[in-house]
Amino acid sequence: MTISPLLVEVGATLEETTGLLQYVLVFVFAAIPLVEILVVVPIAIGLGLDPLVTGIVAFAGNAGSVCALVVFHRRLSNWWHGRRGESDSKSSSRYERARKLWDRYGLPGLSIGGPALTGVHVAAVVALLAGSRSRDTVVWMTASIAVWTIVLVVGSVLGLSLLGLS
Repeated sequence: MTISPLLVEVGATLEETTGLLQYVLVFVFAAIPLVEILVVVPIAIGLGLDPLVTGIVAFAGNAGSVCALVVFHRRLSNWWHGRRGESDSKSSSRYERARKLWDRYGLPGLSIGGPALTGVHVAAVVALLAGSRSRDTVVWMTASIAVWTIVLVVGSVLGLSLLGLS
């Protein structure tokens, strides 16, 4: 599925529902890689959902899924290292690519740019593969999601206002 049909599906699904279910869907869509806050926040606000509630719910969905990803990654990594030995993971080409990204931008740059460039889920995985501590990854990614959510909510509200649609 390409991005355009994805946008249409998200918008259509949100438009077909009403009330509390719309906010539940905002939470779910924000938690899904590829959709995330960059897609769901402007669509939800454009459909008339409350901007403050939309921002809070979308933030919770996106940040919650990233936290779950970090916890899952740590458990999977611990299991894998216990089963295969630690040296195996450091020799893969994926690790080398992640390391190059990490060396160039570090966790702060990856966290801030990640939501727009790769998606926050991919950015979190890259940070973890490059050796970032789980706690640092969660803190930086959560802060980045908060900033991006605020920017998207304010931008969507201002954009609708400038277009005379609010």
